[in-house]
Amino acid sequence: MEESFALKDMFSKESVGVLAQSIAAVDPQFQEENFLQGVFDQTWGQLELKQRMRQITINLGRLLPEDYPSALKILKKALPLLTEQGFEKMVFPDYVETYGLEDWKSSIQAIEFFTQHVSAEFAIRLFIARYPEETLKVMLSWVNHPHPGVRRLASEGCRPRLPWGLRLRELVVDPSPILPILEKLKNDPREEIRRSVANNLNDISKDHPDLVVEILSRWQDPDDSDRCRLIKHALRTLLKAGHPGAMSLIGFSSTPEIRVENIRLEPREIHLGEEVIFSFEILSTSREEQQLMVDYVVHFLKASGTHSPKVFKLSQKTLKPGERIKITRKHGIKPITTRTYYPGVQIFQPQVNGVGFGKVEVTLKFPGQV
Repeated sequence: MEESFALKDMFSKESVGVLAQSIAAVDPQFQEENFLQGVFDQTWGQLELKQRMRQITINLGRLLPEDYPSALKILKKALPLLTEQGFEKMVFPDYVETYGLEDWKSSIQAIEFFTQHVSAEFAIRLFIARYPEETLKVMLSWVNHPHPGVRRLASEGCRPRLPWGLRLRELVVDPSPILPILEKLKNDPREEIRRSVANNLNDISKDHPDLVVEILSRWQDPDDSDRCRLIKHALRTLLKAGHPGAMSLIGFSSTPEIRVENIRLEPREIHLGEEVIFSFEILSTSREEQQLMVDYVVHFLKASGTHSPKVFKLSQKTLKPGERIKITRKHGIKPITTRTYYPGVQIFQPQVNGVGFGKVEVTLKFPGQV
């Protein structure tokens, strides 16, 4: 039986060995065997992804020169030799994050270099938190950098709520220092950079929804397909929440003229690992054609006995006057790492243009329950 591959397995004896060889190639004083023995100690098998990366970093710090700028010179020479590696090169910005916080100038220069080979979006955040004015000033200058990796870092690195990254609490409260960066990058020729701008605005929208709607209203250009994609991606959280301004911005009314009927859920009792069939009908009561964003919400039972809503996307529909459509979706209640299920009543609800219509319940049972 073939073993499954975990992301942490990218830090393997082979990949870390190649890293050691690249450093030894530019620094004959580097002790390869000592390094590898330190990395692959008795704890290695129990370490997860970021723990493995940090263990590699700490052993680099143990054997590279104590003088931080001298160590960076070696790493800058070694990194371009790793032509076959991708994510594994995250060790290089992690070294800056771990050892460089007291040397802002050397670290920012290293981050600018390293991010042309592998993203430094996690490392830069400690410097934003410690030196916000100086770091954001440099990041604003990066919007004109010739390398797309540096331009992307200008946006991605200052996302207030970057997943798995340090939350930038000052920027969560006041995102105004970010906005000039996003303004400059909104027309970048690279899709991944415009998408980063959208992700940054989506982060901001969770705390400042009206601000983001106002910015995107100014940016709106129906004839620019790239801009339309950026706006829709930036609004995704607000669209799920049914924010009226966000809905209006992309052509959806927050008060759709419809009736939602025949809401059904089968079966009404399931065990963990099984699925239900959820269906409902939408009838247009308008005299005009309507654009509808059709979703559904599952209100999952929590340990406290309350429910937590989660929106699931379905489709966008154009309904003519008097038209009726039926929506059917299978939904599995299966174990996943990002959600804990609790036995009891789970609630399903149609949502159209951010507005909920009616509810039906299913009882979730765990193995052994009668």
